[in-house]
Amino acid sequence: MDVVERELTDPWEGVLVTPVGGGEAGVLVLAGSSGRIERERARLLAREGLTALSIRWFGGPGQPPGICEIPLETFTAAVDLLRAGGARRIGILGVSKGAEAALLTAVHDPRVDAVVAVSPTSRVWCNVGPGFPYRSSWTWREQPLPFVPMDDSWTAAGSGTGPVAIRAWYELSERTFSDRLTAATIPVDRTRADLLLIAGADDEMWPSLPFAEQLSERRGASRTRLITHPAAGHRVRLPGESPATASPRFLYGGTPEADALLGKAAWPHILDVLHGRN
Repeated sequence: MDVVERELTDPWEGVLVTPVGGGEAGVLVLAGSSGRIERERARLLAREGLTALSIRWFGGPGQPPGICEIPLETFTAAVDLLRAGGARRIGILGVSKGAEAALLTAVHDPRVDAVVAVSPTSRVWCNVGPGFPYRSSWTWREQPLPFVPMDDSWTAAGSGTGPVAIRAWYELSERTFSDRLTAATIPVDRTRADLLLIAGADDEMWPSLPFAEQLSERRGASRTRLITHPAAGHRVRLPGESPATASPRFLYGGTPEADALLGKAAWPHILDVLHGRN
């Protein structure tokens, strides 16, 4: 399907990719802690008949330099734009911290009809990047959401050189701050949106599969689907996407083959839930 692509500069940097002739379903596409605009993913979705909007939600002009007390209104404003463009069904596809944002936005904005949460968390975590002491990643109506801090007594295994796996840091922090887990839980039982959860069992960034299972249990089987692969990691690749490049800082788990297999298995379900065909 042919698409039309438009650059956005106000109120945030981004790209809006629209199928020629338009589409009744729109999707907000959110990257994780990379902060990038997900152009390639937006184009893939638009070719499948979805109006796809991807924005830079931190690190841009006038935005916080890191993921620290980001207003969820950033994402509800993006929903406004999709609705103004004629989208009658609204989805959000987010990865990692973007999945955290997607789930929370659906909890607070009843206009969200579907969430695709890739490598998600079931809790609100503290800030990533500049901004210490630890603060919440998110605010709603100018109030920080309850969050889980990181336990800085954790040290990476190995020689201390090269990329590290930090899943164990999150697992330790959950144990250390167990008294804060309930308040920080993302209350997905309060959203009307359909949920599609995608997680690899070999995720080395954080335990996204246990998190996804917690989300599914909290929500119940109604309007929730979980898709996983035992050898996939944190960076799931959808059909047609470029292979992920190695990071000098982090180990993400999985293999390119398994990450692609999970993406391939999830792809038809992603399209179904975003279009409202399920």
